[in-house]
Amino acid sequence: MTMPNERTRAFIQTRDFLVDLAENSALSASIRRQARQLLRHHPNANEILRAEQLEVRRVDRLTEPFLSSSID
Repeated sequence: MTMPNERTRAFIQTRDFLVDLAENSALSASIRRQARQLLRHHPNANEILRAEQLEVRRVDRLTEPFLSSSID
C-alpha cells in the first residue's frame, strides 16, 4: 500500500524525471517533445504540497489522505 508521503515524493520525482528527459539532447526529438507535453499539465512541487494543505482542511474524513506535506 502506497503511503501519502511516498505518493507525494513520486509525483515530485516524476516531474524531475520528465524535466531531465525534456532537456536531454541525447534523446530523440520525439521523446523530448512528449516529455515537454506531459510537463505542461504535471503539477510542480509547490502545487503538489499546496494541494496537500487543502486536503488537510477537508471536512469529510471518509477517505485516507492522498498526499502528504512531507516526502520523508
